[in-house]
Amino acid sequence: MARITKFELASMQRFQLHDPIDAKIFTHEYDGRRLVQISTYGRNSRQEHGKLSQTIQLDEEAARQLFELLGNQFGFK
Repeated sequence: MARITKFELASMQRFQLHDPIDAKIFTHEYDGRRLVQISTYGRNSRQEHGKLSQTIQLDEEAARQLFELLGNQFGFK
């Protein structure tokens, strides 16, 4: 589990498509800051299907960086 503070666009030598999973998004107010938390859950083939797998948190600055990066990559306006 982690709180992301910075995104950096990079390239990969090898890419592999992962299995689809479910995710939930939560919003929190913490020390006067708004945070978004994305929690992912185990894939269907996992022994404990639906168990919390990973969690990341974004503050406003990290969310802005991700928003801009996604907009540039997918042409969002």
